[in-house]
Amino acid sequence: MRITVLTVPDCPNAAVARDRVRAALAGRTAEVETVEVRDAAEAARWGMTGSPTVLLDGTDPFTRAGAEPSVSCRIYRHADGSADGAPSTDELRRVLGTG
Repeated sequence: MRITVLTVPDCPNAAVARDRVRAALAGRTAEVETVEVRDAAEAARWGMTGSPTVLLDGTDPFTRAGAEPSVSCRIYRHADGSADGAPSTDELRRVLGTG
């Protein structure tokens, strides 16, 4: 499995997303790459709908219908109604099949 964390330069949630991905992997081996996206054209090419975006084998498991490519900050809405700047570790475990 290849995991790509798409982020804009200086995104305050990029490190949070990477840390949560590592925690969700729980020692499982996976290629984790960080890519800085600098403009709207790159965002469209990658399918980034805000920073950070986590891709699993090139697919965003957290995308919302109708979401447009964007180099803005991304807000993740959690099942409990709270909002955060990155997917939760539990949500990542679910999509990674590790939890």
